[in-house]
Amino acid sequence: MQITKFTFNGFQENTFVLYDETGECVIVDPGCYERHEEKELSGFISANDLKPKVLLNTHFHLDHIFGNKYVFETYGLKPTACRLDLPTLAMTAQSAQLYGFSNYRTSPEPEHFIDEGDVLTFGNSKLNIYFTPGHAPGHIIAVSHKTKDVIAGDVLFNGSIGRTDLPGGNFGDLEQSIQKKLYTLPDDFTVYCGHGPDTTIGKEKQSNPFVTAL
Repeated sequence: MQITKFTFNGFQENTFVLYDETGECVIVDPGCYERHEEKELSGFISANDLKPKVLLNTHFHLDHIFGNKYVFETYGLKPTACRLDLPTLAMTAQSAQLYGFSNYRTSPEPEHFIDEGDVLTFGNSKLNIYFTPGHAPGHIIAVSHKTKDVIAGDVLFNGSIGRTDLPGGNFGDLEQSIQKKLYTLPDDFTVYCGHGPDTTIGKEKQSNPFVTAL
C-alpha cells in the first residue's frame, strides 16, 4: 500500500490517498476547499490511473470534510465514517459560518458506517478500524498492519495531540484512545497525522509531552 499526502485549506489539513498495485484507492479526509486544491487531488488520481473505491472520514470536523461534496460529485462516493460523529457533521454549516468559509458545500450524509473491529478493504489491501474518541465523539483511525501505517486523523500528532476543547471533545477519552489503541501498536508503525509531519508510535511513546505510555 502506498500513501500520498496533500495539505489543504486554511487549517493546513492533511488529506491522504491510499492505493496499491491494483489501482484501487481510498480518499481519506478530503480537505480541498479551493478549486485548485480540488484539481490537485483529482489530477493526482487521474495521472496515476487510480480508481477511488471509498471516501473515509476519520471524523467530521469542518477542515477534514471540505472536499466531501467534490469527491461525491466526481467519483460518486459518500462518506464512510462512525455513526457517533453525526452530531459533529450536523454542526459543520454553523462552523463554516463561524470561521468565515462562505463557500463551504455541505457534505453528503454517510452511506456506510464503521466502528471498532471493522475491516475496510480495497484492492489487495485492508485497513483495521479502531474507535478513538476524545478529539471528536466518533473519531476513528485506520491501521494497515501489513505496511505498518496508521491513518490517525486528529488523535495523535508529531509531538502533540488533538485538541479537546471543541464540542464533543474530552481529554480523558483522548488519553485512553492514545494509550490503549495507538501506543499498543508496534513502535515502528508510521503515524500519518491530520495536521503536520508524520511520526512513529515509538517516538511519541518516548517523548510526547501530553500523553505518556502506560
